Amino acid sequence: MRPVFVAGIGMTPFGRSRQLEIKDLARQATELAARDAGISLDSIEAVFFANATQGHMEGQHMIRGEIAVRSFGIGGIPVVNVENACASGASAFALAASFVRSGEADIVLALGAEKMVSADRGRMFAAFDSAWDIVDEAAIRKRLMGLGEGVVVPDGSTSSKPYSVFMDVYAAFARQHMRDFGTTQAEIAAVSAKNHGHSIHNPLAQFREAFTLAEILAAPPITYPLTLPMCAPISDGGAAAILMSEEGLRRLNIEKMRAIRVLATVLQTGTDRDPSAVSEHLSARAARRAYEKAGFGPGDMSVAEVHDATAVGEIIQIENLGFCAFGDGGRFTSSGATTIGGKIPVNPSGGLESKGHPIGATGLGQIHELTTQLRGEAGARQVKDAKLAIAENGGGLHGIEEAVACVTILGR
Repeated sequence: MRPVFVAGIGMTPFGRSRQLEIKDLARQATELAARDAGISLDSIEAVFFANATQGHMEGQHMIRGEIAVRSFGIGGIPVVNVENACASGASAFALAASFVRSGEADIVLALGAEKMVSADRGRMFAAFDSAWDIVDEAAIRKRLMGLGEGVVVPDGSTSSKPYSVFMDVYAAFARQHMRDFGTTQAEIAAVSAKNHGHSIHNPLAQFREAFTLAEILAAPPITYPLTLPMCAPISDGGAAAILMSEEGLRRLNIEKMRAIRVLATVLQTGTDRDPSAVSEHLSARAARRAYEKAGFGPGDMSVAEVHDATAVGEIIQIENLGFCAFGDGGRFTSSGATTIGGKIPVNPSGGLESKGHPIGATGLGQIHELTTQLRGEAGARQVKDAKLAIAENGGGLHGIEEAVACVTILGR
């Protein structure tokens, strides 16, 4: 199996792109990645295109990738459409890496783009409604709400305005963590304060405003224990990575010193585990496989990007990645360990809470950040001497956890 390298990255600003269509976002991200790699678009030999909501938002249920990339001149090559809910971008990256590793191509584009912002707020939030088993919705809700039984929900701590059903899902995860491990709402808020602080230095982030812990706790509620700054916004955006073999790098005269090695990509689905079996969470299992493939462990990682669709998501994922013991994620964060300059900086980009969450582009946005960090090009948010990086991107819900997760390890 051949070594695989990230040779180019590109990302649009995440946020509300009212004047841009999905084709524009895909084109901008691709052109930025090609320019970063120093290649022309006609060098690309295959495309893996990630998108989750265009069918719901625009009615384009099929051939989204073929249509998007043909609009800016890419045709006559394999194009594969990838939908894996919020893990679509990381899944496209994993498939592109496998395509290069197997010898099918030397230069492959992993591209994610999403156009989610709409004047119709109900339509925006409904984009998430099919990311679980819609046939069994009532039973799923009942099972999830049971995860946090015993935690008192204060009056007035649920928003009267529309919000994504996945905020209820994450609130259930949060209450379970609070009940079983003593995690506090303030510790969950500490994740959000840290990530919003990181995003100040990310020019591509949707939000670039710092919040104090007190401000986050006093912010409008979504559903207990989550307040507005603890939750990822709905976003538009595109992100891309160009992956190459050593042959591709040589053929196009790409400087290998700037290329970042893909050490592991692991896609994992969930199981019907008991809720108390936290070490068998699908992301924990994926992380163990990724560390084994890469030949490194949690203590070797310099920096991480994890799927913080809400702040409690980061707490759960840093435990799954082995940065602290299960149940200690809140206290670990509050200690400052996950801040830039701490033991293991997490989400230096600002994470989904601040950077934004255009579903199909999210996982590739993480690759963009980690590649930037490993190259030493992150400016004021640079993690010192970053050598190894890990990303976790999860999507959908099946049973009591995400339906799918992807863990990627990069190194220089």
